[in-house]
Amino acid sequence: MNRKIAITGMGAISCIGKNVEENYQSLIHSRHGISDIELLETNRRGKVKLGEIKLTNEELVSQLGISKENNYTRSTLLGIIAAKEAVENAGIKEINGEKTGLISSTSVGGMDITEKYFYSYEQHPDKQKYIAAHDAGHSAMAIADVLGLKGMVSTISTACSSAANAIMMGAKLISSGVLDRVIVGGTDALSKFTLNGFSTLMIVTDTYNTPFDNDRKGLNLGEAAGFLVLESDEMVKKYNKKVLGYLTGFANTNDAHHQTASSDDGTGAFLAMEKALKMSGLRNEDIDYINVHGTATPNNDLSEGIAMVRIFGEKNVPDFSSTKAFTGHTLAAAAGIEAVYSLLALQNNIIFPNLNFKTKMQEFNLIPVTEVKNKEINHVLSNSFGFGGNCSTLIFSKS
Repeated sequence: MNRKIAITGMGAISCIGKNVEENYQSLIHSRHGISDIELLETNRRGKVKLGEIKLTNEELVSQLGISKENNYTRSTLLGIIAAKEAVENAGIKEINGEKTGLISSTSVGGMDITEKYFYSYEQHPDKQKYIAAHDAGHSAMAIADVLGLKGMVSTISTACSSAANAIMMGAKLISSGVLDRVIVGGTDALSKFTLNGFSTLMIVTDTYNTPFDNDRKGLNLGEAAGFLVLESDEMVKKYNKKVLGYLTGFANTNDAHHQTASSDDGTGAFLAMEKALKMSGLRNEDIDYINVHGTATPNNDLSEGIAMVRIFGEKNVPDFSSTKAFTGHTLAAAAGIEAVYSLLALQNNIIFPNLNFKTKMQEFNLIPVTEVKNKEINHVLSNSFGFGGNCSTLIFSKS
């Protein structure tokens, strides 16, 4: 990269916290947010557990202090909360004072609302305002409107790697000089469509998810939003900014293997990690912690594990853990919320535990970190893999 990419702000909301600090406290005290379904209207209540944020849409609107006449869906509301926190954390007073953009991502978009009225819009004219909100790009534009941002706005949707690709796109826009700072991340709410879809694929567990465990049964879906503020080194110097970390390497690859499954030999994940490491200029042994994608599905954990062994060698795989046992799999928001967690690990020299792990997988000798671990951390590698073979890796560093 031609220009250093500094991270100066971050914001998050998930089932384990309504802001970054609450998320951090839950992580270090091993408090997960997976629970029985209370808010989502579905006939699967009592059958599966989700990572629900226990706030209604009305409560989110009230918290934000926006008009009740809005047509914002849940994904949008969560995104606004996290993006606002990131901007405030970055100390940005005049958002249009420099060349600033927003790259948001989502997979659910506005379907959490539109799925409710799909067959009855004609009988509910007051709900027709949500039709326009179905589009994935609507949430990004709404976030920009609330922030008062007049600059570039774009939306990315590459399934569960979406937020990682939003972060990459933002970095490229800064590196090329198109923008000086970019708000990047992702947001996704729970919906019947996604719950039913993942259930049809038979990769949803009826209990708590157990990443990288030999007896893993599948994932818990969750909802969240996570955003970062990326700035050029010039902006950091100009405003004397506090830097939370640097994005030193990234890559997106596609193994072109299957619509929903990762390749058996981990080709996509391997290439993503390999290319990100090459961009960063780091050696394998420089990576202190891997925030794995770790969905607790049979296919993903095996494929990702094989890829890590291919990159590092079985005896030299760095400390790793999946935080999805805390939050559930938050789809397009996963890489955004886990980017925040990666930065928290850097800042606090701490590795968050891989909850619920009991038995190592029989295919390789890899055991995740299962208790809070304190160690010097200078570089964190974070993986996010999506349907369609979209494999993305980000590397965050202290300097």
